[in-house]
Amino acid sequence: MSPDASGAVAPAHDADADRARRALAAVWRIESARIVATLTRFVGDVGQAEDLAQEAMLEALRQWPIDGVPRNGGAWLTAVAKRRAIDGWRRRERLDERYAAMARDLEEQERTASATFWDPDTIDDDVLRLVFVACHPVLSREAQIALTLRIVGGLSSEEIARAFLVPVATIQQRIVRAKKTLAAASVPFEVPEPQDYAERLGSVLSVLYLIFNEGYLPASGEQWVRPDVSGEALRLARVVAGLMPREPEAQSLVALMEFHAARFSTRVARDGTPIPLDQQDRTRWDRAQIERGRAALARADRIGRGRAAYGLQAAIAECHAIAPSAEDTDWARIVLLYEALGRIAPSPVVELNRAVAVAMATGPASALRLVDDLERDGRLAGYPGLPAVRGELLARLGRTNEARGELETAARLTGNERERAALLAKAAALPRSGR
Repeated sequence: MSPDASGAVAPAHDADADRARRALAAVWRIESARIVATLTRFVGDVGQAEDLAQEAMLEALRQWPIDGVPRNGGAWLTAVAKRRAIDGWRRRERLDERYAAMARDLEEQERTASATFWDPDTIDDDVLRLVFVACHPVLSREAQIALTLRIVGGLSSEEIARAFLVPVATIQQRIVRAKKTLAAASVPFEVPEPQDYAERLGSVLSVLYLIFNEGYLPASGEQWVRPDVSGEALRLARVVAGLMPREPEAQSLVALMEFHAARFSTRVARDGTPIPLDQQDRTRWDRAQIERGRAALARADRIGRGRAAYGLQAAIAECHAIAPSAEDTDWARIVLLYEALGRIAPSPVVELNRAVAVAMATGPASALRLVDDLERDGRLAGYPGLPAVRGELLARLGRTNEARGELETAARLTGNERERAALLAKAAALPRSGR
């Protein structure tokens, strides 16, 4: 539940209730990760921690319209949730010296909470622990994504369901199942041991990048872009990078997202039609965001460990971001970067993207040979990008009938309605020929 979706605590015309609801929504969106992280450390269970936070939000919806919005909303919610936890322990007759010490600590916090601000830009280790818990390998990738957006991003089940075009009940089930799995596996509320750090960090970054890509090019539905989804992933990636300033891949992922997000406003026409990269109005790209991306990539480079997968992808995106036009892009450098990426993170999709860069650097004939090799390889069977690229290359070589067939095949394979329409329009525009 979120304060926006929580329902009817006060009538809509009640101005005080409306102000309280909006204030609570803002507090929750900004500080939910820290609140839930603090409570998880307090009670030792992420599921119980979020339940306590939700109970505190309901209490806020009852009290804030009457007593006014507290100066430190995050601390108020945390204190109320902790008090609920202690009440629960009392009811279960499990009071001991630990409870008494925590109760004294809570009383001290409550005395000072109203006199201090909780700076949302201050991030502590509890949030880092929460990120690693949400992306723990005992969870499926779908559950990791849902739980990360829920307890770290502060999104409601309804918002997550809208983002991924699935029923609300499906998201709720994933979240509930994820919490039960974490509890059953006794997952500790901690950052992994050093020997497990790289693997677990890779999972965290992978989840955030998957969320970003679902906004950058949705796999299904009628929209070509979902800036709200990608924006949430970028916000979380910035949090992780802030928590891990010495991890180059965390900084590199932020850079990669910044470069891509800078082009969002130019990727679709007013009617929703996709606009290819070479036709976008580069004067409308967000230059401030591009500079933030370059700064993040520079931070990653200063760490001095060399560029890994996200660093190389960010460097490719930087080449596009700083080029004045598609023709003036340093395609030869992009080819080299893709070759390096293919050695570090081998993937047929990387090879397909390298073929696109080769087409721009040396012409479509050599690129088509690479694509034909990928087609024979079979690992991209059913992937719409393969016939789409092959169709583009064939069209440039004047083999328009073959190109039309490839583009139509790509249109059948994609689940995105906007992409399908664009591919079919491109196929229909090709002149008829004997080839």
